[in-house]
Amino acid sequence: MTTDYLVIGSGIAGLTFSVKIAEKFPKRQVTIITKSNEEESNTKYAQGGVAVVLDAEKDSFKKHIQDTLIAGDGLCDEAVVDLVIKEGPKRFRELLDWGANFDLDKSGKLDLGKEGGHSAYRVVHHKDITGAEIERALLARVHQLENIKLLPHHFAIDLITNHHLQGNIPKQDGCYGVYVFDQKNNAIFTIQANATLLASGGIGRVYGHTTNPVIATGDGIAMAYRAKALIKDMEFVQFHPTALYETDGESSFLISEAVRGFGAYLRNRSGKRFMLDYDQRAELASRDIVSQSIDRELKKTGETHVFLDCTHLDVEAFKTHFPNIYQKCKENHIAIERDWIPVVPASHYSCGGIVVDRDGRTSVPNLFACGECSRTGLHGANRLASNSLLEALVYAHHIFKFHCNHELPTLEVAIPKWNDEGTSIAKEHVLIQHNLRQLQALMRDYVGIVRSNNRLSKAIKRLDLIYNEVEDLYKSSKITTSLCELRNMVNVAHLIINQSLERKENKGGYYNLDNIKK
Repeated sequence: MTTDYLVIGSGIAGLTFSVKIAEKFPKRQVTIITKSNEEESNTKYAQGGVAVVLDAEKDSFKKHIQDTLIAGDGLCDEAVVDLVIKEGPKRFRELLDWGANFDLDKSGKLDLGKEGGHSAYRVVHHKDITGAEIERALLARVHQLENIKLLPHHFAIDLITNHHLQGNIPKQDGCYGVYVFDQKNNAIFTIQANATLLASGGIGRVYGHTTNPVIATGDGIAMAYRAKALIKDMEFVQFHPTALYETDGESSFLISEAVRGFGAYLRNRSGKRFMLDYDQRAELASRDIVSQSIDRELKKTGETHVFLDCTHLDVEAFKTHFPNIYQKCKENHIAIERDWIPVVPASHYSCGGIVVDRDGRTSVPNLFACGECSRTGLHGANRLASNSLLEALVYAHHIFKFHCNHELPTLEVAIPKWNDEGTSIAKEHVLIQHNLRQLQALMRDYVGIVRSNNRLSKAIKRLDLIYNEVEDLYKSSKITTSLCELRNMVNVAHLIINQSLERKENKGGYYNLDNIKK
């Protein structure tokens, strides 16, 4: 297959770019591939909202910029922060134009919420399913455009670069498209593209316990890494402080930051509101501080979780603002008007990723990246709540503007077909699952919220054993999605561990016991 623009991923980043470029160039073909259903993405699970300055009387760009810089702990690119926040209102209004609905207050104005690290009410939301509403609106627009082809259940195996080519290989390396696995037909084919956009989402499943969906296996970052793209800041994994603790140990349902913004308290088992011991902002401190504080509290007490106390809140107002959270608690036999919600930090967001410039260009020609898989410099060492959807909107627009102002190259290269000669169908799927569980346990126990050089060094040795076994499997087996995902997660784990060891100073979401100044 050939296409003008190939987009890998169907979240807010990929869909926003696709809609804009398809509308601007109706005679050019846009192809979107996504490995699950078209609506399944990290965007769909974003509960909080979009942080954007809309109330000039009580808020300002200066305040939002300052909040972002404080959260990023000195490592944000200030020019990028300025760019994203000042462009925010325009990009948000485009979402409204495309039909996305957001909650209104009694006066008919947008109802603005407040989350941890924010100094003003500026988070626009749609109840507690903001991401799902944005996803709905964007997909509706995508389906109205005839020059967009959306292929669900198509898994990107690897980016096609000079490494794969035969014959006349260009002097400068570049990206020419992707090898794709059609999961329904078990067929592998090539998509040759004049420009490729990675909008493939996050890495949460590398840790197992995560607020991310099962598709968040770091595929885009791993493919870019294998294509020799520059990857940076992978040590800054943001753990969401309050995922619902469930007795099977899989803490995956997110209890939105906005619940603490609404007035909920964090308590330990004895009932103490412990956040006041760690930060004067208490429950509204930034995510890195709240997660590290909970981690310390759990290590101190030996407990498996802490609690979110909503019993003092107006239950009817809670139901209105957070209907899905209320329902999920109810399903778990938690009545929020009288019971505390058990919560524990879980892997949530990668502040690092594929390094891009202001136009979303990676270090590999013809390859762009946007959304959580990219590293723009906005988040620094720690993402401010609800800045990620905003970043995706702004950078999708900048990639679009780049293509408006530059000729689209016509890439005429001979791409060989996928060669799986000598491989066979893996007879023991148990090996993939075993290595996956080992990898996730390794990352949780050795590369979690609080790290040490000793644990990180041990993690490298253990990861090498998993890597060798997975690579042997990959070389000898027919392609399956689970095997490719595991391979990608091993690559991502390698990046997180090695970049953790390279950082000699604790910043934001990165905390190493050996970096504490004596």
